This record gives sequence, structure tokens and C-alpha cells, in this order.
Amino acid sequence: MTAKQSSDFFVSTAWLAANLDAPDLAVIDGTFFMPDEQRDAQGEYLAGHIPGAVYFDIDAIADHTTDLPHMLPSPAAFAEAVEKLGLGDGMRFVVYDASGLQGAPRVWWTLRAFGAANVKILDGGLPRWKAEGRALEQGPVARTPRRFTPRFDAAAVADAAQVKAASETGSAQIVDARAAPRFRGETAEPRPGLRSGHIPSSMNVPWREVVENGSLRPASEVAAAFAAAGVDLGRPIVTTCGSGVTAAILLLALATIGKDEVVLYDGSWSEWGARNNLPIARGAA
Repeated sequence: MTAKQSSDFFVSTAWLAANLDAPDLAVIDGTFFMPDEQRDAQGEYLAGHIPGAVYFDIDAIADHTTDLPHMLPSPAAFAEAVEKLGLGDGMRFVVYDASGLQGAPRVWWTLRAFGAANVKILDGGLPRWKAEGRALEQGPVARTPRRFTPRFDAAAVADAAQVKAASETGSAQIVDARAAPRFRGETAEPRPGLRSGHIPSSMNVPWREVVENGSLRPASEVAAAFAAAGVDLGRPIVTTCGSGVTAAILLLALATIGKDEVVLYDGSWSEWGARNNLPIARGAA
């Protein structure tokens, strides 16, 4: 398995600064904070963002027929939402977030799942942009609406039934991005009402083990993190986490080392931990 070029997935702050005015380029603020961070993603966006960036709210652009957080919407609902943001067919997208590399991979994955062909992530995110003294602007951004034709890839997403089957039969490896104490069931979940523990037979690669200073770690270190957890890169993989956000970081990390066609469990522990008819395990994998 061969690592891919960083440029397949990321752009630098210097590149983005030089291309901000390109008519076919849209910059997207994909900031998302964990519940226990107690930060206001949209408020921080309005207080200061990369010039021209639109805010992609994963809780608003979501399936509102379920009480699970930020589940993917229908293709039609997704298209309607991003068209209003001025994100359309034939455009290039660059996604960043205020943490460096936390929410952006979820937005990157979502856009790709709905058929966007050219989506990159800003390496280092907003922290690096700000550290370099680059320009910021305040307030909302209104782009001209553009048509977006959704081409949803249903095979990119796993549901609870598919994950349960993988857990029972070993047809795919389940890799959990949550911190080790949460995976082992030693600490309470940040979302109320959820059991503690993990999906039986799943493995644990905490997302912070593959991220450093807002960037993915070198490919050799990413591969080593998965190997240490017992993940076989030659076999199918489903990524999971607390609510489907940091699972996208693992999916991105796997893609950079040449492991494509990884599936993301959208409901993740927000669904699994809430359903008493689904089994859980505790302790180390």
C-alpha cells in the first residue's frame, strides 16, 4: 500500500492566500466543537474567518427527522442547503476549521459523499492561517447561489445493521476514533444518556494519535498507529467515533496512506450507545 501525495488532500496556507480570488474556488469553514469544549462554532466564525469563507453547519445541514446529531441529510436537502451557500457544480472547495483538523474532515467527507469532485483541506487550518498573520474578516458571507447536482455514494456510509453484522462476522474491521478511556468504558460519554464502552470486536485508534499541530502525522506514523491497534490495511474497514465527526479523520488518514473505500458509520456511538438492543463491550480491545 503506497502513501499518496499530501497535495491530493491538502492545500497550504500560502496556496490558499494566493488563490482566494479564483472565481471557481469556494472556501468553507467547517468548524465543529465537541460538546465538552463548550465553544460556539458559528459565533467564532462570525467573529473572524478566512475572507470569503462560508460557514458549513453540520448540525443544520443534517437529517432533521432523527434525534441523532448531524446525520447526513437526503441528497435533495443537501443540494438545497449548499446551493444557498453558493457551492455548486464544477467548483473547487477548500475546507478548514478553527481547531486545525477536527471538523474539516467531516465536511470534506460529506461533500465527497454527495459527489463533489474537488475538495481539499487547509493544512493547519485557521490556527496556522492566524499564526502567519493572514487576513481575516468578520460577519456572514453571502455567495451567489449555484446549482449543485448531488451524486450520493450510499456505499460510503454504514448503518447500525451493517456495523452489527461486521461486528458479529468479522466481514469488516471496526475502528473507533474516540479517546481510549471512552473506548474502554472507563469514562462517561459527553452526550447524556449514552452507555459507556465500545462496539464488540472493534479496535481503537484515537484520532489525536494521527493528528499533530493541525496536520496529519507523517504517513509512516499514521500507518504505525493503525498497525499498533491491530488493524489490517488489506481488509475492509468501517470507522466510527462519538457522532461521526472524528471518524472522518481516521477515514482521511487511511486515505492518505493508500487505503481507499473506507466506510463511515454515521450514527456512531450516539446511536449505538443509546440503543439497548445493541451489544457493548468494555475494557481493552
